[in-house]
Amino acid sequence: MTKRLLLILWLFHCSAQAADLPGIPAFIDEMVHKHKFKRIELQLAFSSAEYRPDVIESISKPAILRPWVEYRPNFINPQRISLGVEYWVKYDDAFRRAEQQYGVPQEILLGVIGVETMYGRNTGRYRALDALTTLAFDYPRRADFFRDELEQYLLLSRDQGFDLFSLQASYAGALGIPQFMPSSYRRYAVDFNGNGTIDLLGEPEDAIGSVANYLKQYGWRGGEPVALLSRIDSEKRLGVVADARPFAAWRDAGVKPLKNGYGELPPGWLLDFTVESGKEYWLVFSNFNVIMRYNNSNYYAMSVYQLGEAIRNARY
Repeated sequence: MTKRLLLILWLFHCSAQAADLPGIPAFIDEMVHKHKFKRIELQLAFSSAEYRPDVIESISKPAILRPWVEYRPNFINPQRISLGVEYWVKYDDAFRRAEQQYGVPQEILLGVIGVETMYGRNTGRYRALDALTTLAFDYPRRADFFRDELEQYLLLSRDQGFDLFSLQASYAGALGIPQFMPSSYRRYAVDFNGNGTIDLLGEPEDAIGSVANYLKQYGWRGGEPVALLSRIDSEKRLGVVADARPFAAWRDAGVKPLKNGYGELPPGWLLDFTVESGKEYWLVFSNFNVIMRYNNSNYYAMSVYQLGEAIRNARY
């Protein structure tokens, strides 16, 4: 018997056991009493849900484990920049309105959507129900989080009339063009094209407005910087760099932004990224942390920022 056949049989066996994962019966009880779902419908749904061991494998080996010099080219590259310019031109009005309404620069919105799904091209290859069920009941490290997201997915599907089994998602259960988790979909998604429905799966205008609303709700500060490439006099002068400092303190420590079109700068943090030529130092500010509310990774936030800057430079 080949290794491939053994793997297929093992995956089939795991899928067949999905409904028996510990915690599902109690979860169904809670959904029935808390949200008035029909028990038989949930029992049928979970009996058809597949356990996905590859979801556990993927979430256990995130891309952030790679060094920056390997991580960055996946998102800042000629293809993603060129497609970003095309997407910007195509939905120019939506991007302009989103910036005006929410105060988030258009290039940041492009950076998020470009990093997340390459402008809607890669929205996930897992059924959302399968991914969320697997993580909610067989990923102890974040079981509470994914159990809540599974609850929100059931509510979202009921609210929006979605077929529980038709929605594709990332391995973490993120949905649509902007890869919103179900709770974020219910909380921050907006009808930005004004057609009476909220659709982050197939309507780019709604995705653009929803990303802007998400960032605004998490504290985006219009007119303030995200990150500034900086020069340092000496690492010895920096001291402990983990905490935010007033810009004057960074200046006194020998940190100087290479470009600054913002005047007096707000407090910030200093990060370093290892590149081919050595280290790059970046002063990052409150808006950088807001991007990290989307994905809690310095690499992620810097990729969003740098992709957006590259698209803006390519267009203008």
